[in-house]
Parts: sequence; C-alpha cells; structure tokens
Amino acid sequence: MKIKALTAIAAIMFAGSVYADENAELVVNGDLEIVTKTAAPAHLSDVMDEVMSGWRFRSEGTQAMQMDDFDNPGMIFVDQAMDAWNTAEGSEGKSCASCHGDAEDSMAGVRAVYPKWNEAAGEVRTLAMQVNDCRENKMGAEKYGYTSDQMAAMEAMLSVQSRGLPVNVAIDGPAAATWEQGKELYYTRTGQLDLSCASCHEDNYGNMIRADHLSQGQINGFPAYRLKNAKLNTVHARFKGCVRDTRAETFKPGGAEFVALELYVASRGNGLSVEGPSVRN
Repeated sequence: MKIKALTAIAAIMFAGSVYADENAELVVNGDLEIVTKTAAPAHLSDVMDEVMSGWRFRSEGTQAMQMDDFDNPGMIFVDQAMDAWNTAEGSEGKSCASCHGDAEDSMAGVRAVYPKWNEAAGEVRTLAMQVNDCRENKMGAEKYGYTSDQMAAMEAMLSVQSRGLPVNVAIDGPAAATWEQGKELYYTRTGQLDLSCASCHEDNYGNMIRADHLSQGQINGFPAYRLKNAKLNTVHARFKGCVRDTRAETFKPGGAEFVALELYVASRGNGLSVEGPSVRN
C-alpha cells in the first residue's frame, strides 16, 4: 500500500511538472501576440465564460516549439505549400498565384472566416472545399485528398497569412441551419463509450484523461502538427479520430456532417487568434 501511495503521489507531481500554466501567453517569434484566451462568444455564454486555445493545455516544451517558427515542425510544410502555390498545374496551366497573386497579400484574413456560406454554391464551404474548387474548376487540376498531406500543407500556409487575426466565423443568415446541425452533432453522444464532443471538451476540459490534458477542443490552431504522429493533421482527420475513440462509426472527412461540425466548433473559438500551424501532443 505504501508503494502504491508513493507511486500515486509521484504521478501527481510528475503531471504538475509536465503541464504548463494555463495562464501562459503565446508570442510567436518574439513579436506576434496570439490571443489564446478570451471571453466566450455570445452563443456560449450559458455554458462557459472564457474560451481557451489548446496551446494553453500543452506541456511547456510543446508550447515553446510553437513560439518560434524555426522550432515549429509544421512550418516546413508551409514552405512546401508556398512552392505549390506558385506552381502551375492542370489543363489550364495556372497556379494559385495566377489568380490570387502573392498569398501574403491576397489571403490575409481568409482563414479567419472559414467555414463560410458560399452564395454561388448554395452551401457552407470549408477552406479545404474552396481549395479543391479552385483546383478543379479554375486550374483544371486534380483535387487534393481532403485530409491529404498536400491539403494539410496548403491549409497551414493559408493559416499563416491570417495568424494573429481573430477567428470570426459567421453563423447567422443562410449558414444558420448548418450551424444548428453541427451543434446537434457536438452534443450527441455516440459509440460504445456513449460520449459526445462536449463530454470531454466542455464538461471535462482541464482534467487529465490517461496521459492527456483535456483542452476545450478549439480548432483555431489547425492544421496542427501532432508529435504523436509526426505530421500535420487537418480538422476533419482529428474529428474522425475523436469519433473513432468513442468506438462509433465515423463520418467521412469532407462530408456534410463534418462540415457542419467544423462550422459549429470553429464558431466556439470566435475571438481567439488564428494560430496554425500549431504544435500539439
């Protein structure tokens, strides 16, 4: 019994030393201030007062990796996507730059408002959907796989152009029905474990589950470089993994269900800064 007690105490002390103060502040490259904690948007006022980026729930070492672009392993994929941005592909012989010019100028602020309603298409579109629409219909090129490495890299590069700007996803007007669908999915318990997104990320954030420090599940930092699998991970890939972990049948990345869920979850982070590519465990 004495050994077990000592082991438990050691485990508590170890956890305390590994996980950083949730009140830490994120400044990238010494000058780019990232809002990782702010007042909750109005539509969350009945369930929480503040929203916090997943960065605040990571270890000190992981946090530090995101504070310097030279240490952030996700940035190499940003460089790859910048090359792709300027490379002509497809039957039209065009690159992304052919229409949009320099990404730093033309894409500033774009990531902050996606997913968004697309009037011409009559649907809510994610950033990935818009990238593929451009590739297929403007460039005559093949679509990227929805959660492919190429898509993750392109989304990361586009996120960098909005890094530091507040997430401002619209949930009213024609997007409202999709948002309501996403909200329902967020609170619906599924799988053999009978868990919803809210079970972990609303009811238990800040607590430990096995060796993980549960966050609010904010997606302002996606795509995220996960140390667990040493690659950039897209939002829908993470959704798929979460649903799988409840031991439920998952939805298809890029499908209507995950598009709706992305809109809803993104709106929960309104006011936090765009910070992708982030570094997570």
